[in-house]
Amino acid sequence: MTDAVDDDLYKRTMALIEPGDIELVGAIVHTTLGGQEDLEMHELTVDANEAISAHAEKGETYIYAGNDDTDFASNQFQGLTLEDEEFVWECQQLLRNGSFDIVFYYEATADHDAIVEALEAMDNVEGVTPVP
Repeated sequence: MTDAVDDDLYKRTMALIEPGDIELVGAIVHTTLGGQEDLEMHELTVDANEAISAHAEKGETYIYAGNDDTDFASNQFQGLTLEDEEFVWECQQLLRNGSFDIVFYYEATADHDAIVEALEAMDNVEGVTPVP
């Protein structure tokens, strides 16, 4: 990591994927989107849902915003399977230095390299930092 903000974000992301009930990996998506670009953030999250779900091979998913759950924070979302609401991924959208970084984490059984590659190819993404 080259700057303190990215280093701090990477360390915080590593803390999120510490061993728990399931083994997780993740990716920090650095965007060109500013705080007023809500529609573009929504579109990027929908595109990321499709990419992660495709490479996690768990079937169709939907995005859960957690508006009815006090354990959810603002700008925190989950991808859950349609069939049984099984966890596929989770993200937090963080405004840093005028643009958004989105921290995604998902099960380590997903094709991590393919997910990172798909995220890198998306509009409004200026880089992706894989998290083991």
